[in-house]
Amino acid sequence: MGAVRWKNRCRTPEAGFAECPNAVQNSSSSLRPTQIPSEITEMAKSLELKRRVVGPNVWLSSEGQPQDCADLKVHPLTPEVLPTEEAVGQAMLRELTDLAARKKGDIVIALLGGRGAQAMHTLLGDAARGNSLDWLLCRLQVFTQDALAPMRMRSTLSFVRDFERLLGADFFRKVKNFTPMRTELLDLRTGLEHYVRKLEQAGGLDIFFLGHGPEPNEASHLAYIKPHSGATLNDVAGVISISLNIVEHHIAKFKAGGSAITPEDEEECRRATHILTLGPAAILKARRIVQSVVDADTAPAKRATYRRVMQQRIADGGEARARQLDENPGLWVRLHPSVKSLVLPNVLQP
Repeated sequence: MGAVRWKNRCRTPEAGFAECPNAVQNSSSSLRPTQIPSEITEMAKSLELKRRVVGPNVWLSSEGQPQDCADLKVHPLTPEVLPTEEAVGQAMLRELTDLAARKKGDIVIALLGGRGAQAMHTLLGDAARGNSLDWLLCRLQVFTQDALAPMRMRSTLSFVRDFERLLGADFFRKVKNFTPMRTELLDLRTGLEHYVRKLEQAGGLDIFFLGHGPEPNEASHLAYIKPHSGATLNDVAGVISISLNIVEHHIAKFKAGGSAITPEDEEECRRATHILTLGPAAILKARRIVQSVVDADTAPAKRATYRRVMQQRIADGGEARARQLDENPGLWVRLHPSVKSLVLPNVLQP
């Protein structure tokens, strides 16, 4: 399928990068970073965010959040085991339709890239080609949650391009708006501030569709919050240094999900220097977390890393807990009061 040009009802030019006059439209392998439009810069300046530098990483920290992660209650992670990937996708979609039936007005979600949500995306794409879910789609404000940068938005290793492939043109035509993280900008930090501003204007996430990524030493990441990146309770989003593990994980999950990756795009991906990611504050502020882990067959390390998140005792003291969360960011999910974690049986195998 060719690249989708989104025709959203949202009138702001930044609703979709293909509508932005500064978007990279060239599909060649060379990256041409773009300047940030002046209206985006002005909106970013109005944010009540502080840039917090931790080594090579820059986190955007918000005001008004609890200051001590020890104030948050720890919850058990109880997986719901389903027999097939299709059943996981149906359960994820049911979370969305049940919410839409209960709630009036817009519904704000963060899409999950990679294999974890592919079954749900296929179901949504099929529905968008008809009209059975039009009552829901027209109310959806859709955000991405992470990305590698710098990278052309049209790269076959871009989450946006993979969403286009699975969800289809009709989905993007029917949703209220779609806001991706911009990976081709010269100023990634200001671009990310603008993205966070858009998310705050939308009222925050109703559902954060999360995965679970393996890291060395049986640690794990949520979104792309990697271990020892310095993320704290107040951090809404960050621009952090990339790691070889993240690059390899990113490429592997695209290949496992069936994406046709060009050699040029893989080479460009391996040249990426930064990760854009939502942070712990965005996860904890979401009204519902729906996590899916379906690829322990192609990423067997997830068995041990998911089990560790389930079983690890989380420290009571603030400093000890903060250190523990930085060492293993997958544990942030244990501090959220409303989590559904959907897994296949092989995730729980020894």
